[in-house]
Amino acid sequence: MAKLKVAVVGCGGIATGKHLPSLAKLTNDVELVAFCDIIIERAQEAAKKYGVEGAKVCADYMEIANDPAIDVVHVCTPNRSHSEISCACLYGGKHVMCEKPMAKTPAEAKKMLDAAKESGKMLTIGYQTRQYTSSRTLKSAIDRGDLGDIYFAKAHALRRRAVPTWGVFLNEYEQGGGPLIDIGTHALDLTLWLMNNYEPYCVTGSTYRELADTKNAANAWGPWDPEKFTVEDSAFGFIKMKNGATIVLESSWALNMTDTAEACTTLCGTKAGATTKGGLVVNGEENGQLYSKKYEQMGGVAFYDAAVDTPEALEAYQWIQAVKNGTKPTVLPEQAYVVTQILDAIYESAKTGKTVYFD
Repeated sequence: MAKLKVAVVGCGGIATGKHLPSLAKLTNDVELVAFCDIIIERAQEAAKKYGVEGAKVCADYMEIANDPAIDVVHVCTPNRSHSEISCACLYGGKHVMCEKPMAKTPAEAKKMLDAAKESGKMLTIGYQTRQYTSSRTLKSAIDRGDLGDIYFAKAHALRRRAVPTWGVFLNEYEQGGGPLIDIGTHALDLTLWLMNNYEPYCVTGSTYRELADTKNAANAWGPWDPEKFTVEDSAFGFIKMKNGATIVLESSWALNMTDTAEACTTLCGTKAGATTKGGLVVNGEENGQLYSKKYEQMGGVAFYDAAVDTPEALEAYQWIQAVKNGTKPTVLPEQAYVVTQILDAIYESAKTGKTVYFD
């Protein structure tokens, strides 16, 4: 089969730090043929480093969407434009990998679902946390029934002081929110996927801006500008599923605590429990005794001859293989849509002070 012709829209940090290095490893399967960014110099630099000779460089994403030579598009722009660009590319006949979260709002995410169905093209969302060794190992154990029925979980996305001060992370208009939609989305996606439960019943949420207005704050990436910090600094959600299961989602960029954990989950089932917080640990009862089993940290599986074994590279690999073979990608857009619905419900509940119920 001929190599897939891949384009990237948005050549900022998430593209150059994750998508492009991962795609560049798939030399037998893809060619990076087009680069788009509203700052044309970024597109030019990405094309120079990763593109084929004569790669297209442009500032208008419609040039990508309308180019019949392009097979696949990776959308790596701020959240506000995820839906608009993804839909244009899907209707333009391209398969689309959109970076997380799916969209700012459920309505925008629904447009993406509809575009994928109507165009017959494949859509996936960039939740690479599913590709962690601990995540894949635990998923196999859950699918075997080792944990039994999972009825309680915690989705962890807590930082003590690690507010991203670059790009548009602090801009509510561009992003739709702060740590909840940025890192909480990873923890929630991982938890729902492991539970295989996508039917929320109701959500109660709280958001806070208790540290955001601090001047000259201690922070991993230097002090943030309070005037530009227009999103929450922490957010929490209590999620009840239709089958009675409960999920507590905790997220922060800045919180005065030391027990932090990011992009991980704790699950409690009728047969056993597990956590990926600090490494995979499974606990249960055997022969009348309680046990805890910690898994040694191992590398990824070498699915590919270029040693594709990081979560980001595995994400790109499984996605490209799905496109080539017509199989389902690891992250289904219907699943990512539920994540967006729950995140939006947490924000809505925090704003109104009321529990949000799902139909």
